[in-house]
Order: sequence, then structure tokens, then C-alpha cells
Amino acid sequence: MSEKNREGKRAARERLAEERERQKSRDKQRRALIVGAAVLGVLGLAAVVGLLAANSGDDKSDTSGPVVVPKGANGKDQLSIPLGKDSAKSTLTIWEDFRCPACKQFEDAYRSTINELADKGLLKVEYHLATLIDNNLRGEGSLRAANAAACAQDVGKYPPYHDVLFKNQPEETDDAYAKNSRLIELAGEVDGLVTDSFKKCVDEGKHDSWVGKSDKAFRDAKLQGTPTVLLDGKNIFGDQKNPLTPQKLKKMVEEANKG
Repeated sequence: MSEKNREGKRAARERLAEERERQKSRDKQRRALIVGAAVLGVLGLAAVVGLLAANSGDDKSDTSGPVVVPKGANGKDQLSIPLGKDSAKSTLTIWEDFRCPACKQFEDAYRSTINELADKGLLKVEYHLATLIDNNLRGEGSLRAANAAACAQDVGKYPPYHDVLFKNQPEETDDAYAKNSRLIELAGEVDGLVTDSFKKCVDEGKHDSWVGKSDKAFRDAKLQGTPTVLLDGKNIFGDQKNPLTPQKLKKMVEEANKG
């Protein structure tokens, strides 16, 4: 066999050996990826299970005391706080949580339109309070803020205080509203709201059980989340194919009042 042929065969064997090594390396990497994916899957499942456990956990807030209804609350079981005139032909029902970022976005976008329609006597609003974020992320900010808002309702100052709470809403994971001192501080932005009786109402959680009853009504109704916005009983906020705008809301209310 010529030297040239021997060199050719040696080169072929070396190339084959190199290819086998590369294949082994690829197989090793593939096995590592499979194992890694399996580990991530287990971790992901654990995270989901942990989230479900957190969401299903009992809230430590005590809402088992006697239910004290805020002055002027009405509707079924006196769980709604009204805004506007009873003579209005359209009713907007809003379920909100003061810790809920989506609720703040809704309020920021629709507040002026809702207030305008209510002031004109075209729309009456029924505010309902939920503690969804407390239930999901733990904490007491939703409950404490809702109780403070109910205390403001006792002296006829729910609407401005409601707006102040949403305008100053902390980050969703920041349970700043769990501090009554912060809620009382913000009440200072509403003329005449901070009184000894208001501070006592906030600090003692006068309306905690009422808030708890409202949140139970929210869950019993199996509503999908906050905000839930109903116009004359019809959900008008959750339809992604036909998204609501302030202009659409105004048009619907105006048309309802023509009849």
C-alpha cells in the first residue's frame, strides 16, 4: 500500500474519531438540557402550587365581628355605596379593591366621565369593595383602606377620599395601606375629613366586618376580578373584542337616558 493511501486512511479514521467525539458531546449537552428542563418544570410546578396555596390561604384579618353598615349604604344587604341621583336611568356597578393596579387604571381613565355623568343626573353609581389583593398576596391593605373609605362614607366624603386613595395607590406588592396612620394622613387631602371620630373609626376597624361581607358577596358572585364594571347589569369592561372607552360609556349612558 502506498504511503499516500495509508495517510488517506489515517486521515479518514481521525475524522471519524473526531465526529464520534462531537456526537458524544452533543448527546451529553442534549441530556443536560433534558435534565435541566425537568428541573425547571418541577420548580415551575412548585411555584404554581405555592401560588395556589397562597391564594387559597385564610386571611388573618378578623372580620367576624358585628357588621356595622356605613351611613347611606344601600342595595342588597346594604353593601353598595351610592353616588349620583336615584332618578338617573342608568346604573353603573363597580367592584374595586384599593390595592388593585387595574382598578387604579380604570379610575384614572374613567373618573372624570363617571363624575360628569353623575353630576348631570344621568348616572347613578354603586361602589362595591373587595379585598382581592389581600387574599392573593397576603396583607391587610385592601381591608384597611376599604374600612377607612367606609368611615369617610359615614360623614359623606366617600367620593373624594375614594379618589385620593386611588391617586396615591402604592405598588401592588407594597402593603402601605395596611397602616392606619397612612390612611389618616391621606385623609388630610379631603377637606374636613380628619376628625377624632374618623380616626377612631379607622383605628378600631369599625366597618371591617362589613367589608368582609362585601368581599364574600364578591366571591359568591364568582366575579372574575377587579375591577368588574356593570352597566345596568351588563358587564361592559371585560370584552376585549369591543373594549370600553370613556366616550363609549358616555354615549351608552346618554342613549339610555333618552328613553
